Amino acid sequence: MSKKVIPADSTTEEKIKEAGRKVFIRKGYAGTTTREIADEAGLTHALVNYYFRSKDKLFDIVTQEQVAAFFGKIYPIVNNEDTNLDEKVKGLINYYTEILIEEPGMVFFISSEMQNRPERIAKNMEDNQGLAKAVIARQLHEARPDIHPMQLMMCILGMIIFPYISRGVFQRSMGISENDIIKMLKERAEFLPALIKAMLSN
Repeated sequence: MSKKVIPADSTTEEKIKEAGRKVFIRKGYAGTTTREIADEAGLTHALVNYYFRSKDKLFDIVTQEQVAAFFGKIYPIVNNEDTNLDEKVKGLINYYTEILIEEPGMVFFISSEMQNRPERIAKNMEDNQGLAKAVIARQLHEARPDIHPMQLMMCILGMIIFPYISRGVFQRSMGISENDIIKMLKERAEFLPALIKAMLSN
């Protein structure tokens, strides 16, 4: 008797990927099992194996999509001819603040990928023409020709990402509630543009 073939279903595939994304972000690659992903998706373990064969393959696909989401959406911001440098900085800060408040665990997921497989992120940036060719780089050069565009990006990302890496420590050591820490992170997004503007004007 021939083995029964399960018909491909894009809805089921997307459901598994979404479940994998949630569990990988929450527990990391090593701490995740395909059975946990199946439980998160409300599907059988066999279905997860049928669609993705292995945890490695699912992780690889989820990672590619998350890296593209995390970095890919900044290009419309940094290449907008209709906004000035200050508006672009504010746009980047608001974008990253919004997605990291929604999913704070993503910062660990992306940080791990940046450390372990930097070539993937580099390829994504290269495919999008890279920061060096972006409008924001030209505007920065006009304002401060002595500052490399990567210095600006590292400054923005460092100021945004560190609070999400350390938020658990601050919350516990200072008795800050979840609502209060989110309020503080949103307030931080309001004053960071002015701080960076002051740094660039020195």
